Amino acid sequence: MTQSRAAWYFAWALLAPAILYVLVIVAWPLVETVRLSFTDASLRKTVNYVGWENYTRIFDRDFAEIILRTFTWTFFSVLLKMVIGMFGAVLLNCAVPGRNLFRILTMPPWIVPMAIGIFMWGWMYNGQFGMISGLLQRFGFVDGPVAFLAYGNTAYWATIVTDVWIGVPMVTIYFLAAIQAIPRDLYEAAWTDGASRWYRFRRITLPLMAPAIITMSMLSLIATFNSFDIIWILTQGGPSGSTTTMIIDTYQTAIGSKKYGQGAARAVVICIFLSLFCIAYFRMTRKLSRQEKV
Repeated sequence: MTQSRAAWYFAWALLAPAILYVLVIVAWPLVETVRLSFTDASLRKTVNYVGWENYTRIFDRDFAEIILRTFTWTFFSVLLKMVIGMFGAVLLNCAVPGRNLFRILTMPPWIVPMAIGIFMWGWMYNGQFGMISGLLQRFGFVDGPVAFLAYGNTAYWATIVTDVWIGVPMVTIYFLAAIQAIPRDLYEAAWTDGASRWYRFRRITLPLMAPAIITMSMLSLIATFNSFDIIWILTQGGPSGSTTTMIIDTYQTAIGSKKYGQGAARAVVICIFLSLFCIAYFRMTRKLSRQEKV
């Protein structure tokens, strides 16, 4: 009994730093955010509880458009990352001359500090001295300068392209590792039976990479849904709110307008959406693990 109790105390002593970290850094701010979401907290000294008023206020037409825009922005960004990352991983896995050099060249977007990379894209999108506008004019696709960040549709897709550029290297390297973990015997047996490359990719590569694809899709989805730096540095949610996502709207409400209660309510809604994503991820991975056991 003495040894068992000593081991129990020792185990809790080892867990104490992690528990303290979770309580102070994660749990307490989360509880405080939920509490603030039921108040009219602002720069005023007095704080009053307003019940569900902040939540009923944010679910108006404007915020519904912001939610829809956030989901579409996340969908297209994650989809392009997955497709380009898979295509790049397959190419980097091929036995071609200079393969190691190509693998190294995929890393700069991930290695370069995010802010510097985003500022670089902002310069390229500039209509007066930007490289993209200059190339379009040189090759005759447009007659004059194109300010991509000055118009709603172009700014929306410009932020997506920038987010894809930053996120593709991680997806590519992750998928490349997953492909290399697939036994080569399967490909050799399929090649002996006369299977084409597309058939081998569809019947061997994709099914065996399903856990990796689901994991990376969910991680990329959560990171993209919560992406703040790219949109804020490029457009700050403009022009005319065409690139305002939920995280940008939350920042503008809580920090820009100093409406901390309403901002906290928006943050809680974001947390709920991300929690639903995590639940869906765990259910899918559990289903895959059961299928593998069967």
